[in-house]
Amino acid sequence: QVQLVESGGGLVQAGDSLRLNCVDSGRTFSSAAMGWFRQAPGKEREFVAAISWRGGTYYYADSMKGRFPISRDNAKNTVYLQMNSLKPEDTAVYYCVQSRAQLPSRSPTHYGTWGQGTQVTVSS
Repeated sequence: QVQLVESGGGLVQAGDSLRLNCVDSGRTFSSAAMGWFRQAPGKEREFVAAISWRGGTYYYADSMKGRFPISRDNAKNTVYLQMNSLKPEDTAVYYCVQSRAQLPSRSPTHYGTWGQGTQVTVSS
């Protein structure tokens, strides 16, 4: 059974950086596309970034491209989201997701496994 556990969230000030981590306790990590979504209070769930099984293909939301690079370490079953130049509008719960496919997508329906989420709060 795949279980995704996120960590690294917290309360920071605008302009700061955070790195989110997501560890997969299952056996399919190295063959699966991974991604991150977020949901702010009162807003729709939003795609953030995704990466293919070997890390050769990346997708980013236009509003976060260049600020939030995604990476993975298959030896550690871990995917990362480096969050730079954080803004108050980045405040949300961030979810790690895993697909059964090797290639990523911006659609949430592409991902069958979701973590519990980690809260990121950015103060102005």
